[in-house]
Amino acid sequence: MRVSSRSQWWRRNGSDADAASSAPAADDASERLAVDLPKATAVSPPTADEQDLDQFVKWIHADASAPTTTPESAHPETILTTEEYPNMSSLDDALQQLLAIEGATGAAIVDYASGMALAQGGNPSFDLGIAAAGNSNVVRAKLVTMRDLGVTDEIDDILITLTSQYHLINVLNTKNANGLFIYLVLTKTSANLALARHKLKAIAAQIEV
Repeated sequence: MRVSSRSQWWRRNGSDADAASSAPAADDASERLAVDLPKATAVSPPTADEQDLDQFVKWIHADASAPTTTPESAHPETILTTEEYPNMSSLDDALQQLLAIEGATGAAIVDYASGMALAQGGNPSFDLGIAAAGNSNVVRAKLVTMRDLGVTDEIDDILITLTSQYHLINVLNTKNANGLFIYLVLTKTSANLALARHKLKAIAAQIEV
């Protein structure tokens, strides 16, 4: 077989020549890549307004992701006005004190505008509810008579004396119990009228609704 002089030259110098010839090609490619690629735009630091906006957005996301808690003041308990709903605990306490008066057989705390007993107790041998409504008429009639006469005094109490009983009506004139009266039934034989009136007045001064 005959080998050409070109083949013999390649065997001696081919690998070095190829490496030398390929190096400039790689350099040319990198130069073209550096020329062809666009330069990156410089990133400027955010302005103060942009920082504020970013912080505002973070706050919104934080509020949205935070667990919802309801403060106690958000749903306060329903508050009933004293004009609409009396303090029944106070009225019941007053009622117990009234029934503790010597000779007392029945007592009621009554709204004389409606004739309704807000609290009542005891066993006076008659219906306290009917008595409360009837004595409301007594109080209203007396107030109308005082107005017609031009009397500006307030009613302290009204005493109705029966054969075996005393019926005491104490009209409450305080700011916190206006429009009410106490109806107290006493047994004549066992009650001390003067002491009962004194205690009734003291209890009446404490009632708040």
